[in-house]
Amino acid sequence: MKQWHKHIMKKWTLLMTSLGMLFFASPALTLAASATEIDIGVSETLKEFKVEVPGGEQFLERATGVLVFPKIIKAGFGIGGEYGEGALMINGETVSYYSTAAASIGLQLGAQSKSLVIVFLEQEALNYFRNSKGWKAGVDGSVAVVEWGTGEDINTIDIEDPIVGFMFSNKGLMFNLTLEGAKFSRINK
Repeated sequence: MKQWHKHIMKKWTLLMTSLGMLFFASPALTLAASATEIDIGVSETLKEFKVEVPGGEQFLERATGVLVFPKIIKAGFGIGGEYGEGALMINGETVSYYSTAAASIGLQLGAQSKSLVIVFLEQEALNYFRNSKGWKAGVDGSVAVVEWGTGEDINTIDIEDPIVGFMFSNKGLMFNLTLEGAKFSRINK
């Protein structure tokens, strides 16, 4: 009986590993968007940002750069991962396109979609990000989560961090943002 149990566990592990590898091999193929699609999504996400974050429009004027991912898909069944494509904007113009990917292991089942806006408030942080060949959150730079009271203008908060992140779900702004381990890579569009 024990041997049968080990055999089933090996097959289950192999199946889960295969599904995980399939998920990570296919996102670029299945979720790849054109530059026009990304630009439209970026524009819509920034409109949402300005609605969800009181004072958001003025806050973005302080930015040296804004990295926007209109749709990051996260899915998992034991082994999980997420993938999305977006654009880096400087002075309101798209200067390059990026992908983001992350993996996770643990109790998870299902899929969800979210949008991400990363605001670079210092030129040095933006330059480091742009010159990297694969910037990893938590390793190459820290993305701070700003939490403030509902309805409070974000410009009344003394933000000292060089990089600030905002995440949105279909229910609005999410305050439990974590980007640790997410990798951001430049892509050609």
